[in-house]
Amino acid sequence: MLETVDLKAKLSAAEYQEAMEKLDLRLGELQRELRNAQIPMIILMNGWDAAGKGTAINRLLRPLDPRGFKVHAIFAPTQEEALRPPMWRFWRTLPARGSIAIYDRNWYAQVLIERVDKLVPEEEWQAAYERIRTFERQLTDDGTVIVKFWLHITKKEQAKRFKKLQKDPALAWKVTKVDLKRHKQYKEYYEAVEDMLRETSTANAPWTVVPAHDRRLAQVTIAETVVAAAETALARKPAKATPPPKRSTRRVSPLDRVDLSLSVSREEYDKRLPELQDELRRLEHLCYLNRIPTVVVYEGWDAAGKGGNIRRLTCELDPRGYEVIPIGPPQGDEKTHHYLWRFWKALPKAGHIAIFDRSWYGRVLVERIEGFATPAEWQRAYREINEFEQQMVEFGTVLVKFWIHISPEEQLARFKSREETPEKRWKITEEDWRNRKKWDEYWVAVSDMIEQTSTLHAPWTIVEGNDKLHARLKTLQVVTDAIKNRIKQVEKEK
Repeated sequence: MLETVDLKAKLSAAEYQEAMEKLDLRLGELQRELRNAQIPMIILMNGWDAAGKGTAINRLLRPLDPRGFKVHAIFAPTQEEALRPPMWRFWRTLPARGSIAIYDRNWYAQVLIERVDKLVPEEEWQAAYERIRTFERQLTDDGTVIVKFWLHITKKEQAKRFKKLQKDPALAWKVTKVDLKRHKQYKEYYEAVEDMLRETSTANAPWTVVPAHDRRLAQVTIAETVVAAAETALARKPAKATPPPKRSTRRVSPLDRVDLSLSVSREEYDKRLPELQDELRRLEHLCYLNRIPTVVVYEGWDAAGKGGNIRRLTCELDPRGYEVIPIGPPQGDEKTHHYLWRFWKALPKAGHIAIFDRSWYGRVLVERIEGFATPAEWQRAYREINEFEQQMVEFGTVLVKFWIHISPEEQLARFKSREETPEKRWKITEEDWRNRKKWDEYWVAVSDMIEQTSTLHAPWTIVEGNDKLHARLKTLQVVTDAIKNRIKQVEKEK
């Protein structure tokens, strides 16, 4: 791909001036149109050292309102960033709808620098291709415009530019030992760049290779490409939502196989509960020592006992090592980003525990039932959620997912008990009663959720919840077993 680029092409000063005057006006207009249409844009500026990335970014942004864009300079992951899955630090920096983010270096370091400098084994940077394709597809499916540039110069031209910089005392600092080392590795990087372009130039996020020997031509090419991408996005009509397949509201589902008669005696509960809690506290410390992150997801019917279950899970843990994250409707910035954005941001660092009281599954439950997500959006979410969880597990996260199941009769009894008990009355709301009327709709949605997202790496555990004591013991046992298994794996790999 790189060998087809015409590096001898040039623009005269007059041609450049004429082109940029028109492009600057159009870029300013398009920034406002993107903001009004609530379309986010990501611009990735990659290229050889000394290819002119900084100059190109500066020139591109000149006609734009600085309140509507942010530039991110990406370096090697910090210690804090290295304690989370590789894509975590990029999810955190995503632009809000209607804003523009420009990345000087970005997630492609995983398949360039880490590959050539052998910072990770081959299987890791090979796996990064799929992570990147997934990441970019999820963003573009959600409406983000992604424009990717590789500024191309020859090894000879790079050496010429390095020498020029080194002669100027004010600019010599820009040429580092690392830059000179990579110059010697030009051939290895060339091969890595070719692979990167081939593996990650997709219909939704194509690469544009910019001939960068002539700076005027490079700047015009970049501006024209951004203009074309923005205009295409603004002209795109929303795809028609495909309605979900017609299904009986009471088809056979995994929930039908749940034995809600299971229970334990108070005597057994009082004996086993402290034993399991003590064991979990011990495992919490081993997770910290082994840098194992843990994520526990609680979903279930209203009044299923999630809150009480979480309290028993956490009451003996060191509070410095865990966080309970209650999830409600998205607020503020959460509404202006991809729905997974707030969950990526909340992932625990290695060695810590995050417990989600409701989670990303709201996309295929309440957002589906209440119409907050279109059929296309919630149908797409099954795949996106599986990919999200797979990346957690590949990083080494212990991921446990609970659906706490109760019968409609038990739910009604608990609702009435809450209404009749003054100190519990705050727990029951009009929304709970409204949701109860949609029990059959939620039954179908929950069944679909379990069938579509119970995977080998992240299976669902359905908890028999009519007896709260049984439910509490079961969740504690499942969490301790999952952590034990992961610790054994880690110790075996040492």
